[in-house]
Amino acid sequence: MTSGRLPPVLTGAGTCWSAAAQPNLWLQRGSAALNFGHWDTMTGNTAVHGSGQKAALLGALALALNTWSLPAQADTEAGAAPAGVYLSARAARQAADLTAASDLFAQALESDAADPWLLGNALSADLGLGRIEAAADLADRIVEAGLASPFAHLVLTVSNARDGDWRAILSDLKAGRKVGPLVDGLARGYAWLGLGDDAAALSAFDELAANSDFRAFGLYHKALALALSGDLAGSEALFSGPEAKGVQRTRRSILAHAQVLGALGRSDEAVALLDDSFGSDLDEPLAALRARLAAGGPVTFDLVRSPQEGLAEVYFSIAAVLAEGDAEAGLLYARAALALNERHAEAALLTAELFQTLGQPTLAREAYGLVPPDSPVFIAAEFGRAEVLRDTGEEEAALEVLTGLAQDRPDLADAEVGRGDLLRGLERHEEAEAAYGRAIELFSQDSGRLWFVHFMRALAREAQGDWPGAEADLRRSLDLRPDQPQVLNHLGYSLVDRGEKLDEALALIAQAVDLHPDNGAIVDSLGWAYYRLGRYAEAVEQLEKAATLEANDPVVNDHLGDAYWRVDRTREARFQWNRALSLDPAPADIERIREKLASGLAAPTDTEDAKETAGLPAGNQGG
Repeated sequence: MTSGRLPPVLTGAGTCWSAAAQPNLWLQRGSAALNFGHWDTMTGNTAVHGSGQKAALLGALALALNTWSLPAQADTEAGAAPAGVYLSARAARQAADLTAASDLFAQALESDAADPWLLGNALSADLGLGRIEAAADLADRIVEAGLASPFAHLVLTVSNARDGDWRAILSDLKAGRKVGPLVDGLARGYAWLGLGDDAAALSAFDELAANSDFRAFGLYHKALALALSGDLAGSEALFSGPEAKGVQRTRRSILAHAQVLGALGRSDEAVALLDDSFGSDLDEPLAALRARLAAGGPVTFDLVRSPQEGLAEVYFSIAAVLAEGDAEAGLLYARAALALNERHAEAALLTAELFQTLGQPTLAREAYGLVPPDSPVFIAAEFGRAEVLRDTGEEEAALEVLTGLAQDRPDLADAEVGRGDLLRGLERHEEAEAAYGRAIELFSQDSGRLWFVHFMRALAREAQGDWPGAEADLRRSLDLRPDQPQVLNHLGYSLVDRGEKLDEALALIAQAVDLHPDNGAIVDSLGWAYYRLGRYAEAVEQLEKAATLEANDPVVNDHLGDAYWRVDRTREARFQWNRALSLDPAPADIERIREKLASGLAAPTDTEDAKETAGLPAGNQGG
């Protein structure tokens, strides 16, 4: 193909794993698939219906969003710390390089041990790295200095909960050492539960639930507390209440509810709950629970097993919501959750994803390694680890991870899809085709993801020159998803490029444009199709629209220049070609554009005219 305009997410080795290009194909990784507008199958705490819980939490968290520092000395002041160390620490902080930041802030504190800004940033770096003891020492120093720091208070709560010192948590809250009303109220409830005072604990959760902003959280954690204290029937009553008045339906709350139903011996209801909530696309942990319930096997409530793990669930819930808009704050809460519950694999997964978001691949790999092989989310962690390897240029190592996963789990279609994507990015198209073929065999025929695998196999076949096979896959993809604009666009342009079935081809691209009129790449496809067919005036109209939508795309600007030349707007053509050159085009295109700038475009040959006008109605030939 000369320039079949796939949207960028579907072209080139550098984009083969784009989340936009692979809806739901990966076992969703959460935050970066932490996908709060959609359902995050692994770590999310987003409501299945609506986003009220997220909005309530974001509005309720009363903490400074400048997560890395205390509101103290201005960033421009170095205090008594050596200027070089201070500036290096600031740079590490801004780059989210927690390892370097922790070391550098520690060095700076040797010269200025009481500086609030240094203390706050050192604490945040250590907490982000999971160095709870070091963070707790810094939190003590902050509190002893009389400074107000929500994250210092958070660290002290975590440290006291790890020690089982629930009275210290209550004393700190009474003394005004607070994080925010929601977090503090939930911590108070679990502290009373840790002291064995179930009535005081339930009263604390009820107090939160009385506030409309906190109602969903108060009731959810009350339900967990009831199950934890053995009142499974009371817990189930809260979980099954009307959503508008009771516990909001999130992935975690549905998992807890299903466990409670199973523990009550109501396995059929638990299976129905999972099926009604998630359909057939269950992630690994939910699928394992459903299988156990359907087989009539024993099920216990173990989402949280102690007050300490209950408090970890609080922090994980907050981390999952904050992660979308504030990765640094989300990371600190995820680390707090892990500090209280090392078996919280979803928190480890979220921690790794947030390190990826922050541009810290080494720390991300370490965090993925915290997920044990027997964890239900281990597969998601392996996908994440492979992605980190791929993003750091270690494609063969990434392929080794996915190949090992496919060998260990020969029934896992997603592993073959991941291998196919990576192999296609490495231009090993024959192997990619085989991997996609195995995935197609493994997916159920009613899977909502099957259309995409056929699309990807079509690209692998097309790269090998197998157009009949590619066309068959593209048409199968459209059978499964008739209104998929990327497939419509690709099939339509491919037919135009080959001079085949031109009426159908233009109709396909036009349908794609109707579905995505603001997608510049697809509009460019329509314009370039008109150009290839010699309908230059129509090409100009569409390519001008595409250039408005994708002003910085070198291919779109190059195409518009060609179309201008064909309608004798030569000065504008040269302007567009020069613009295309300034936008870092592909190396193979640079010399071609320079030749056009020097000599313009030659008139189409008779052979080209015949190809471009073949099959068109007589009144539509030429331009």
